[in-house]
Amino acid sequence: MTWRQDLKRELDNLLTAPMPASLACNTPEGNLECELASLDAIGCAFTELALKADKLAGADVDELKQISERLSQSINYLLEPISPIEIDSEGATVQMRSNPPQKDDDGTKYYELLVRRDGLTLCRYSRAAGQGRQAVPAHVTREVLTRLSGDFVAALA
Repeated sequence: MTWRQDLKRELDNLLTAPMPASLACNTPEGNLECELASLDAIGCAFTELALKADKLAGADVDELKQISERLSQSINYLLEPISPIEIDSEGATVQMRSNPPQKDDDGTKYYELLVRRDGLTLCRYSRAAGQGRQAVPAHVTREVLTRLSGDFVAALA
């Protein structure tokens, strides 16, 4: 059984579970973890999608930048495109965000993807005018969640 089949099976198993729920799946590049806020037969809402990868422990900033560029190229199907906005050489982190973010009467919403030595982490945030940002669930189909997971794995391969 492939890791994608494992992921789909785990999603099926969580259909009747109380939410929020945690999903975990081993991949060739590390442990995929997802914090689900809701789940049904077609879609889900997640507060965090992460790929924990020990192989990045010794990565330098240039390697992390290369990974972020691969992710920018492959993840082009979300509400907004994601691209690197800041590189922290001391903290060995590449911060990526929606570019441009979604803006409406309620404020600004955006994805943030961090590429670090411990792996990749994707979250969605909302910020109302004059207030700080808050993590909000990202609503995607189960197919998009599987595709995102595949793009995370491929970026580290």
